[in-house]
Amino acid sequence: MNRSIRLDAVLVQAVIAGALSFSHLHDLAEAAGQSGWKAWAYPISVDLLLVAAWRRLRTARGDRAAWAWFAIALFASLGANIATAGLLDLANAPAWLRIVVAGWPALAFLGGTLLVHTPAEATPAPETEATEEPPVADLHRADAPELDSAPEQPEPAAELRAVEPAPGPKPVPASIPPALLDHARKLADHHRATTGTPLPIDNLRAQLGLPATVVDSIAAHLQLA
Repeated sequence: MNRSIRLDAVLVQAVIAGALSFSHLHDLAEAAGQSGWKAWAYPISVDLLLVAAWRRLRTARGDRAAWAWFAIALFASLGANIATAGLLDLANAPAWLRIVVAGWPALAFLGGTLLVHTPAEATPAPETEATEEPPVADLHRADAPELDSAPEQPEPAAELRAVEPAPGPKPVPASIPPALLDHARKLADHHRATTGTPLPIDNLRAQLGLPATVVDSIAAHLQLA
């Protein structure tokens, strides 16, 4: 509700200001010797130039030509309002006022044409800080070591035959005394040295005179057939 009331007040104020300014421009043009429809055309010409310059400023705020024509139109409108306040004798308008009013149509046409057909001045883009790029390594320096294009591939390894590890001596059973084991080894070595063949287990049993389980354990330890 408040927004609509405020908007209506602005519109009413704009209508009043426009009507008064329009009337003052008409009275000034009529006092300068422009009668009839010509006196009514002057306010329209001034307001159109003011609007054209304002629209140009909205699209290109840094356009100096638009600012210049906006100032000329504003001065013409404001000057007419001040001139009708009794500062000038409108019954006997001075010569310079008649010259300005008579030359206004050509000036307004020139300004409107330039505002429409002259391209807007480009607004300079804000300067951005230059970002420092990381240094690029020079791969072609003279002192850099030369690298081969491809790493050397290792030669295929020759096939290795699976060699079974030589069986080590089996642990001595805890029930066999070391002296008995040494005696059995001497008998086996003597038989091998004499006959060239391993000592038979039956022969070892006969020489030791021990139970078969003990002799079997000794023969397994000595690796006798």
